[in-house]
Amino acid sequence: MSNGKGNGSSGNGSDTQRALSAVRRQLASLPARRRLDALIESRDARALVRSLPAEDLYFTIMEVGLADSTELVHLASPEQFRTFVDLGGWKKDKLSPHEVLTWLRAARGDEPADFLQKLRGVDTEVLESLLREFTVIHDLEENPDVNPEGVTLETPEGRYLVEFKGVEGPELAGMRVLINDLIADNPFEAVRFLEATRWEVPGELEETAHRFRTARLQDLGFPPLEEAARLFSRVETGPAPAPSSGTALVAGQGQPDYLEAAFRGLDELERENLETELRYLANATLVAEVEEPGELDSIRRVGEMARDYLLLGLEHLTGGDPSRATQVVRDTEMRRVFQVGFSLTLALKFRADRLMKQPLAQVEGMALLFPEEAAALEALRRKRPRRTLKVPGAEAVPFRSRRELAASEEVLARAEAQVALLGALLGGSQARARELLARFGVEPGTLGVDHFFAAVVALALLEGKVDPRPVPSGRGDELGALLFEGTPEAPRLRAGVADRVVAVLEPVVPESARPELRRVVKTTLARLLEELAPSFLQEGKLNPIASVLLPMESGKP
Repeated sequence: MSNGKGNGSSGNGSDTQRALSAVRRQLASLPARRRLDALIESRDARALVRSLPAEDLYFTIMEVGLADSTELVHLASPEQFRTFVDLGGWKKDKLSPHEVLTWLRAARGDEPADFLQKLRGVDTEVLESLLREFTVIHDLEENPDVNPEGVTLETPEGRYLVEFKGVEGPELAGMRVLINDLIADNPFEAVRFLEATRWEVPGELEETAHRFRTARLQDLGFPPLEEAARLFSRVETGPAPAPSSGTALVAGQGQPDYLEAAFRGLDELERENLETELRYLANATLVAEVEEPGELDSIRRVGEMARDYLLLGLEHLTGGDPSRATQVVRDTEMRRVFQVGFSLTLALKFRADRLMKQPLAQVEGMALLFPEEAAALEALRRKRPRRTLKVPGAEAVPFRSRRELAASEEVLARAEAQVALLGALLGGSQARARELLARFGVEPGTLGVDHFFAAVVALALLEGKVDPRPVPSGRGDELGALLFEGTPEAPRLRAGVADRVVAVLEPVVPESARPELRRVVKTTLARLLEELAPSFLQEGKLNPIASVLLPMESGKP
């Protein structure tokens, strides 16, 4: 980080900037509604509002809601208002006329001169696009008999008749007021404006307006896409520093906030520099994710993503010791910290990708992985790797700590072992695997690895050999007797069942995969015990539901 510790005297300009930075931090710490109240109720609200970055004001307006923030819009400068339109009036590279009109309506307060200044600050191309969207401009000299059915407005000199379309209610009133304001401000320029609007090509208008907007967003710190994408470049992370003596104690107190720890040790100027770097990273991440810089949900989601990578990078570079965070931030650009955090997750993605490229990682579209590991690898192989939660139906979430990385490494190790052991049980080649899976009479993806393996376990117990196929018709009750004992209220597996199955399967499984074999055999048997044992011990035969959990030949189980 570029520091400049601020030793010695400083000029009034730097003092003012630091005071402003302190105010920004104080405001940022407040909930949105209290932040809004603090701004508009301050002693010199207009000066305070206009001293703040436009994007800060915009985010406050978005959090509170534009309808409840119009007083803040009135206090903003024309330049700040133009930024509001740049952020809130577009959807990616397309102008949103209704949104632009909403912002213009919100800007009209009790001071017409203030509104006209804001209106003049908006790109002419945006205003022309607005008129082309919501009006038809008729030249009465060309066609004096034109008589539209809808709402119209005739210009004072009698040259044009403006027909309104696509708007009604408050929007219609807003457009009428807007055109009247343009005429009242400068009648001659308004006539030229209406004439130009009639002949402009809509696509060219929008393209020009978008070019101006893009340039201004870059000035605000939103870099071009190519530059932003380089933020997600892989870097060498290097080994983490050795933990200090107090790190174990800190780890026992929960996950530290390394960014907050870094801020605590910085002086005022260093904090300003760090805030500037963090703002750039958040903006660059938003651009790289091809998200709209004015959408609050996108800003929050991408902001959390950037913070997660920073925290992960800081944890690695500090060796898990928050007391080192300040020095790491002084010595390392935050861009590099971000890339270290991202690269740690990317290493897991590359490992998952390599696994799924193995010849027997998939057969007929079915990954040779149990459901938990299959879901974990799917999350890891995303463009931005994520981790799964052990909660049914839960969305994959970003990595936030090295502990979570280690847990995913364990899942990857299990997945690698599963591909090896299931590939071996399926004969070690694609051709043989397809032949064996065809015995089950359904598509492999429909069959599922867990059901396939349940059949392998059942046949190993019934016949003492590796022979993947559905449980033979008529042997279901025999299988139940080999598996279960006890009472329906307290069922249990017969002693040594897991060892018997493992003894049959282990010789064909690579040695490296044998610990995972023992684990999945136990898991499969536990599932069969939970789902099938009570009914079997009650009735002395397998319930028909067994065919849902365990592939069986048609006929009586």
